[in-house]
Formats: sequence, C-alpha cells, structure tokens
Amino acid sequence: MKIVILDGYPATRGDYNYDFLKKYGEVILYPRTPYELIVERAKDADIILANKIVIDKPIFDKLPKLKMIAMLATGYNSIDIQTAKERGIYVCNIPKYSSPSVAQFTIALLLEITNQVGLHNQSVKAGDWANCPDFCYNKTKQIELYGKTIGLVGYGDIAKQVAVIAKAFGMNVLGYRRSGGTDDIAQMVSLEYLMSNSDIISLHCPLNKQSDKMICNESISKMKNDVIILNTARGGLVNEKDLAENLKSGKILAYGGDVLTKEPPEKDNPLFECENAFITPHLAWATVEARGRLMEIMENNIAGFVSGKVINNVW
Repeated sequence: MKIVILDGYPATRGDYNYDFLKKYGEVILYPRTPYELIVERAKDADIILANKIVIDKPIFDKLPKLKMIAMLATGYNSIDIQTAKERGIYVCNIPKYSSPSVAQFTIALLLEITNQVGLHNQSVKAGDWANCPDFCYNKTKQIELYGKTIGLVGYGDIAKQVAVIAKAFGMNVLGYRRSGGTDDIAQMVSLEYLMSNSDIISLHCPLNKQSDKMICNESISKMKNDVIILNTARGGLVNEKDLAENLKSGKILAYGGDVLTKEPPEKDNPLFECENAFITPHLAWATVEARGRLMEIMENNIAGFVSGKVINNVW
C-alpha cells in the first residue's frame, strides 16, 4: 500500500513526524504540494493525506488507484465529496481534536479586543508608564464582559466549550443551530434573534451554500451598534468587503478573525486596512496538544480503513 502525504508540514511543524505510518505501507512525504503537482505526486497512491489540498473531479479522474483520503483536519470542503462518494473513495476527517484549543483561542480574540493586553505591554516597555504623570493609564477603552450577551452561530462541540467559558465570565449565552433543540448552558434561539440581540457574535458553523457570506451588509444592519464579531470557523462565512466597510463606519466595534476567505490572503485584503480588525493566521487549531490528538485520530482512521472497519467517513 502506498501512502502519499501531500501537505504534511502544518500538522507536524517539527513536533511530530509520520514514521508511525510505515507499518501500513510505503510512505512518501511532501511538506507542501501545489495543485499542478498533485497528480504527478499521488498517481500511484492508495491513500492520500491532505489538509487544505484541493481534490476536485479533474484530480479524481487522474487518480485511478486512490481508495482513501485521510484528512489532516476536521473540515473537508476542499474535497469534491460527491465525486468521492460516487467512486467509493473514503474521505475520513478528524472530528473534535481541536475543540478545546479553538474555544480557548476564540476567547483569546475576544479578550484581545476588550483589553488589548499586548498593546499595553508594548506601551509599558516603550516607556509610556515610566513617563506617565498618573499611577495608571489606558491606550484603549477597556470593556467588561460581565452581563454581555454572546451569540454562538453553529452550536457544536467548539461552541459548547465557548459557552462554558462565557458563562464563567458572567455572560448571557445565546445559541443557534439549524437542528434546533435545547441546551443546559445556551438559550437556543433563531438566527434572526441571535443576530439582533447579541453584543458579541461568534461564528462556529460549517461553510456551505446556506452559510456562505452570512455576515454581510444585510445581516449587519440587523445587529446592535458596537457589536463584536468573532470568526474561528471559515473565512467564507464573511463578506470581507462589507465587514470592512462596517468596521470603518463604526457600526461594528471590532472583528476578531483567525480565518480569511483566501488563505494565504492577498496583501490588499480590505480587512487589513481596519485598525479594529484583529486577524491571526489560522492558528487556533495548532496547539501542540491538539496536533497530537490529530495525529492519533488520523492513524486510527487509516488503521480502520486497513482493517475494513472504516471510521469518520464523511459521506
């Protein structure tokens, strides 16, 4: 069996390696693979490991031996799932491995917006406190979270962990999921109610036809003034041009995003012009601990395929 790892670096980053896969067959590792080299590198592969590599129908057409795609991520929107299903090619993702890390990072973005600890640390070290006539000062408005309402769009495992942390801050928690239901921590409401009644809106839903660019001029117009928007899910949930306009106008107090529509982004992304946009490079998932769980679950997925007991197949 031949296993080809097409974009193996992001999951390991020097902390882990793929040597444990050698017991399942020949392993070929590429840290990164551009689209035009996928077929050349994977043409004889039985199993492909992929993170953000695009495997579309033209690629599937040229990989006749392929039997499984082992994702190195939870998301799989880079894979043509319909074609994979039609051809019986398993696509196994890695659910829940990063939930604690992403929940933690969501709150980190929120606290950066409300307190900007990093900015004040830099200010102190630059001598501003030493030169201050008063015993304290602040360079940005300090915002208390107690009593604020946070609305969680998409109420899966990550959002539930964010809800627990938010409750610990004394926040009111609203949740929305398409399937409805109830929850012990969040008050489950309609999307419209959540959008119009939340001081903070945090996105945790998958990117699909229904959610594509859900944050846009129309939805923003229904939100509270000075709303804070967080996005640790997918960049495509946001119309970045509309968001930038509302950040500049002051309708939106601040945006904290770990994801962008295009990654890596263009240098002229409109959000980069907004001082009240806090953008990080898709690293919420990337703690050492989360990546360790990722590697473990990925091996379980491959072991399940090899033994004929496939797990975490997304179709």
